[in-house]
Amino acid sequence: MALAVAVFALVRSPSSDQSWGTGGDQSSDPKARVCDAFALVRNAVSLQTNANLGPEPVAVQAVAANARLATLGGGQFLLSRLDGDVSSDLADAVASFATNLEYIGMGQLAGAAADDPNQVRRMNEAQTTATRISELCE
Repeated sequence: MALAVAVFALVRSPSSDQSWGTGGDQSSDPKARVCDAFALVRNAVSLQTNANLGPEPVAVQAVAANARLATLGGGQFLLSRLDGDVSSDLADAVASFATNLEYIGMGQLAGAAADDPNQVRRMNEAQTTATRISELCE
C-alpha cells in the first residue's frame, strides 16, 4: 500500500479535473499526441492509487491491483505512442519514464517492499523524468 501511495505521489497531476476518454490520441501533432498520452497515464495512475474503497483487506488489495494495472499498462501505453516523428528529447524522456513505470509495476507484483532500493531508485528516476516531460510538453 505504501508503494501505491508513492506511485500516486510520483505521477499525480496538478490538474486532475480534465476529461479523459476523448480522442486525444488522434492528434496529428506528434508532440501533442505523446504529451496527451503522458497526461492520460499520470491521471490514470493517480486515480487508481488514490482510490479509497475502505480498510477491508479485499478493498486494499483491489486498490493495489488497480494501481499496478495502471502502472504497468501506463508504461506500455506510452511506449506504444512513440514513433520516429516524436522529437528525440521528448521520446527519450517518455521511454525512460515508461520503462520505469513497467519496472515499478513488475516490482510491485513481485512483492517488492516500498523501501526496496531498486523500487526507490526507479521512483526517484521516474519523478525526475516526469518533471522533465512536463517541461517539454509545455
